[in-house]
Amino acid sequence: MDTATRFRIRDTSGQDQTLAGPPSPLRRRKPWLIGAAIAAAVLALAIWVISGWASGGRSFDASRLRIAEVKRGDLVRDLSADGRVIAANSPTLYAIAAGTVSLKVVAGDKVRKGQELAVIDSPELRSKLAQEESTLASMEAEASRAVLDAQLARSNARKTLDQAEITRTAAQRDLERYQRAYEGGAVSQNEYAKAQDELKKADLGLAAARKEFALQGEGASLDARNKQLLADRQRAIAEEARRQVDVLTLRAPFDGQVGQVQIAQGTSVTANGPVLGVVDLTKFEVEIKVPESFARDLAIGIPAQIASQGKTYPAEISAVSPEVVNGEVNARLRFAQGQQPPGLRQNQRLSARVVLDTRRNVLMVERGPFLEQDGGRFAYVVEGGRAVRRPIETGVSSLSNVEIRSGLEPGQRIVVSGTDLFGDAESIRISGE
Repeated sequence: MDTATRFRIRDTSGQDQTLAGPPSPLRRRKPWLIGAAIAAAVLALAIWVISGWASGGRSFDASRLRIAEVKRGDLVRDLSADGRVIAANSPTLYAIAAGTVSLKVVAGDKVRKGQELAVIDSPELRSKLAQEESTLASMEAEASRAVLDAQLARSNARKTLDQAEITRTAAQRDLERYQRAYEGGAVSQNEYAKAQDELKKADLGLAAARKEFALQGEGASLDARNKQLLADRQRAIAEEARRQVDVLTLRAPFDGQVGQVQIAQGTSVTANGPVLGVVDLTKFEVEIKVPESFARDLAIGIPAQIASQGKTYPAEISAVSPEVVNGEVNARLRFAQGQQPPGLRQNQRLSARVVLDTRRNVLMVERGPFLEQDGGRFAYVVEGGRAVRRPIETGVSSLSNVEIRSGLEPGQRIVVSGTDLFGDAESIRISGE
């Protein structure tokens, strides 16, 4: 057969069809078994998920957590804060009375101790001083007069006493003469008795003169003393008025620099009104703000360090405020004797570090938010891709670490940040660990 005939005649391959085999006995007899198997698998998966959830099987990515290792070391309890330089001694001078101010300096001037800074003209105080001094002079004259009167009174009383003594001596001699005459029969008994009466009279006069002398002296002394006390009282009043006039001239209390001038030249100031301030340039302190949680640990004398121009200078806490403001407590740091940095200026910013305590060879871990949960009584220990909640006991803490007293061992790792996601689960899974 030629080629043309072969292409014209078809074979029967195009009519052939593959027939499906006989159905499977399983599909033919029990088709519901496949559905049951699938349902069982789904149920098993659900049970596994639920049991995993109930047993703390929730999973969290390790990148969302912060894990730290428990280790031993020296725990330095310190705190760092930014401080502000303030003058340790920067008083403000006030006007003792109302008047017109005459300034002798301007803000920023260097001044020496005792230098005049301002003068307040107060005619009222100056007039009061003149009146008090005049009253004092009058009272001092009265006191001097009282002293002279007392001396005169004592002199007159002494004169009377002397005369009484002379009279008594004369009466005694007359009695002795009359006694001898009476014994010799020259005078009568009446004359002798009269001489005795004269002696008794002289004795009475002498006793009265002595008493009057004592009373006159005491009375004159009391009067003079009273006048002197009045004069002393007036002298104190005059001295106070003189002091008030003197302090109308405001003087520098120490070597330093004039700070803020709070009143203009030639204007009036009210009594007890501020005039200007003086800053002691030799003594500066650093004021810092400390978190309230550390306030109870602060005390005067605790060592500190202040950084200035790349160097560290020793210092100590000199004052702690008893008041908490916005969760912070103000404290002051004083430089060690002779260790103040050069070139400090008011309100300059410096960094400070306060060393509260150092504990040697203690078990500690990095500080984190886990401390605020449950009061730091629990921690999640990481073991083989899981974190298990365990009770712990914490001690003191610093800005970076916290002391572990019990519940953990060196080398263990715990979740220090991110535990707020766990709720109260006893165990969780950590993926990517």
